[in-house]
Amino acid sequence: MTHRGSRLLHVGSLSRVEGEGALRLHVHDGTVTEARLEIYEPPRFFEAFLRGRAYTEPPDITARVCGICPVAYQMSACAAIEDACGVTVDPVIRDLRRLLYCGEWIESQALHIYLLHAPDFLGRASAIELARTHRTDVERGLRLKKAGNSLMELLGGRAVHPVNVRLGGFYRVPTRNELRPVAEELKQALDDAWDTVRWVAGFEFPDSRVEADLLALAEPDTYAIESGTPTVLRADGSTRAFPVRDFTQHVNETHMPHSTALHSRLDGRVHLTGSLARFAISGARLSPMAVQAAVEAGLGDPREGAVCRNPFRSILVRAVETLYAVGEALRIIEGYEPPSRPYTEVPPLSGIGHGATEAPRGLLYHRYELDADGIVTDALLVPPTAQNQGAIEDDLRRTAQRAIGERDPDDGELTTLCERAIRNHDPCISCSTHFLDLTVVRTTGDTMGVCDV
Repeated sequence: MTHRGSRLLHVGSLSRVEGEGALRLHVHDGTVTEARLEIYEPPRFFEAFLRGRAYTEPPDITARVCGICPVAYQMSACAAIEDACGVTVDPVIRDLRRLLYCGEWIESQALHIYLLHAPDFLGRASAIELARTHRTDVERGLRLKKAGNSLMELLGGRAVHPVNVRLGGFYRVPTRNELRPVAEELKQALDDAWDTVRWVAGFEFPDSRVEADLLALAEPDTYAIESGTPTVLRADGSTRAFPVRDFTQHVNETHMPHSTALHSRLDGRVHLTGSLARFAISGARLSPMAVQAAVEAGLGDPREGAVCRNPFRSILVRAVETLYAVGEALRIIEGYEPPSRPYTEVPPLSGIGHGATEAPRGLLYHRYELDADGIVTDALLVPPTAQNQGAIEDDLRRTAQRAIGERDPDDGELTTLCERAIRNHDPCISCSTHFLDLTVVRTTGDTMGVCDV
């Protein structure tokens, strides 16, 4: 078809993303005039029903926000409430929290790499199709995910919505003997993680570049996972950092008519969180093994300032992060000595607390206001996908415009490309997937008005 006239693509339900979302793309005379990632799931009102609850409850309640990343919500909730109460937990407890978070990183990143993202690079419509042609690879991914689940089951009590996490630590901590079989499973997972890096390094990656500011936590001496300082890397290479307590002074949320998720802006600019941001901001603090993997995968040496802004190559960064998390888990287990108590006491205190951790999909911020009796009077949760939605739409617009300018693909090819662009960012809309329902509406002539679908 020619560039004349107008066409609109509407994907009623995206496939291979976590939750229910849709895509709307409007092209007029060869120019992409609208690119929208529509998040249409009904609001879940977690912030509203946290109000009036005891300060001990948010870690368990917010874990139900996501079945893939419950630990991220638990850890951010614990960090914020402990901050409000003026409590710092024991270093051994901090290590166990990091170990639990490593389990979530392993299982979640493996899920994304193998079941949601890899089919795009190998010309398969689903993970089931991929398993028919790449059975060994898919089995490797499932072993990796199982290793992460084993960590979550041991430390969290179960792999989905863990029940062993509490303010100040855990209800029960593992013995060294209980960690041994998990360590053996992780040793196998280390080989699988290396093979994952090498496997995805062989994929073909379209040229693309995300121009958004990058936002991630940073720690002085380690790759930030369960704590850190929010740090911004702008497209011009400049950086800045601010305290977690100032998060909402920089990241502002607004409602968009087409989405039940709030859109966020960082100092008025579009920003992106997640693997690309973490690698750009903290890649130099990866373990030597993970740095070696990044170099071998073609990402460059982060210690020398290597940055990846190609969202199609985010699968490479996730593979490196998976390898890092397996190695980090083994390191923590090797040096583990059980603490004298499984938790630090957290007495209630009137105040406002802030907490942020790095979910696999990006920075997750919590803020709670408590009264003197420890009752939650206000709560705010800012998840990664809400922050990333603007950057995803910008990336989607650029990707579609580039394709139209180069070869003017038909509607089917353009739809596939746009879905790939969205899946690059692994949006976590909720925890279910649906097959594609595509509606294409074309208009001709000079009309450029709203197309009803």
